[in-house]
Amino acid sequence: MNKYCKSLICIALVMSFLCASAYTDFEDNISAECAILYCADTDEVLYRKNADKKMLIASVTKIMTAIVAIENGELDMQISLKPEWCAVEGSSMYLDYTKQYTLRELLTGMMLVSGNDAATAIACYMRGDERSFAAMMNEKAAELNMTNSSFRNPHGLDDDEHYSTARDLAILTDYCMDNEDFREIVSSYSATIGKNTYYNHNKLLVNYEGCIGVKTGYTLAAGRTLVSCAERNGMRLICVTLNAPDDWSDHTKLLDHGFENYRLTAFTKQNFKLSLPVISAASPYTEAAVKNDLLLLSDKNSRVDVKLEVPQILFAGGVKGEKVGDIKLYVDGKLAAKENLVYTESVPTDNSVYLTFTQRLRRLFDEASKPIYIE
Repeated sequence: MNKYCKSLICIALVMSFLCASAYTDFEDNISAECAILYCADTDEVLYRKNADKKMLIASVTKIMTAIVAIENGELDMQISLKPEWCAVEGSSMYLDYTKQYTLRELLTGMMLVSGNDAATAIACYMRGDERSFAAMMNEKAAELNMTNSSFRNPHGLDDDEHYSTARDLAILTDYCMDNEDFREIVSSYSATIGKNTYYNHNKLLVNYEGCIGVKTGYTLAAGRTLVSCAERNGMRLICVTLNAPDDWSDHTKLLDHGFENYRLTAFTKQNFKLSLPVISAASPYTEAAVKNDLLLLSDKNSRVDVKLEVPQILFAGGVKGEKVGDIKLYVDGKLAAKENLVYTESVPTDNSVYLTFTQRLRRLFDEASKPIYIE
């Protein structure tokens, strides 16, 4: 073996070692006892550490409290408080029981400054007591297939029967972030209620590019808990850490890992339309789109190719929703995903558009030479 080949082998081994060491260092530097990095677009896990271990979760409990309240209450309804609802231990938005608050205001105080008083007021107003409201929380958990979660209160104060996992909380957050009211509240940097201005405890809203929520938490027994969500380049990532002494750093590292190493290729009903020539219809063109959203998560170092399989020319008579062709995604030359392309509208024949056989042949020839384009 010549010196040149030996040098190349040495360089390759060193680079391999450095890459492996970098990834090992990345994993070793996550302080959380339990963690997960989850792609909300494709439901894929990009990183996990004890993701299914049942843990005390402190105030990230309020993610579930919020979605149950939003889905079962009227956000603008006025709520009269009782003194005992405002005297809960721990973090508080300092409710005044002599005043009325809307459900939206209570949710805002609960999610921005982690008000245990607000969580208690919401639960007791809606269901009479905390345990009855917790039953609704458990029903929602079952609906979302959160199989390793159990809720006993709306605020997250320690209870041996009150727990969840990093994976379950990622599933819950994915669901919640699709709710416009929930997303608006948890993405707010601050809010003024009456004479008081509340600032969101989630530092990542300011310190991490693309962060759009969601919730912090802490008790002595649970340690620091944090759930975050960030969007960049059309990709949404959710990060959960439980019992994480250095949670802000953990989330920055994990989210950076996701955005720096993965990319999302997306063809959706909203962002993709294919214009196709059509003969014997009122319009010379018709549109096709994906039947279902086509989303592919891939390594950024991989090559992604798109192949459209559709007729160059269509004749009138197509029906809305009928298959026109296929769209296929290839990663490094291998088929990774595909979806049907369908008519977005029916294309009836226009009897006033009469073409002779010769005219049809000429039109077929002319249209076949025009490229298919994507809007």
